[in-house]
Amino acid sequence: MMKFRSALLAGCLAVSTSLGLSACSSLPDEVDRAQIDAGSRAALNKLVSENSAARAINNQARAVLVFPSMVKAGLGVGGAYGEGELIRNGATVDYYSSFTGSWGLQAGAQSYGYAVFLMNDEAVEYLEESDGWEIGVGPTVVLVNAGVAENLSTSTLKEDAYAFVFDQKGLMAGISIEGTKITKLH
Repeated sequence: MMKFRSALLAGCLAVSTSLGLSACSSLPDEVDRAQIDAGSRAALNKLVSENSAARAINNQARAVLVFPSMVKAGLGVGGAYGEGELIRNGATVDYYSSFTGSWGLQAGAQSYGYAVFLMNDEAVEYLEESDGWEIGVGPTVVLVNAGVAENLSTSTLKEDAYAFVFDQKGLMAGISIEGTKITKLH
């Protein structure tokens, strides 16, 4: 399975380098939906149990997009890829891929997960109806770090979406310009 994911990441990187920022948009037969479900549910449960800000936001969110395992590598040009799902009212709605292309002074490899809590119906509709969501275009997304999390409360949640990065492993050093695209898998 790991060889397949590495080959899939390499393929996405090759395609994106020649065509610009893009993402793989079909769910290969070798990827088991049950595996994505299990990984996403475990990651979300761990995040909300260990992070009080994530727990508060999760209680207010209309839906959450969870990518439990992103793999990132780069040397000058880099990228990250992973699969996840949109969870609404406790049920899986759809499956998505997340692709990040980056360039700049960078070297290394790492894995991580992330969750995007969609706070209103407009943000959920934008994700479901768009032909791939580029973070930075469309709904406003706030990346929650420790400093921001301390100042969040249910009365201050005014943005369209809040993102949390978790379970970072490995080393990725450098300065880069990144763009993330989230695409529904068919």
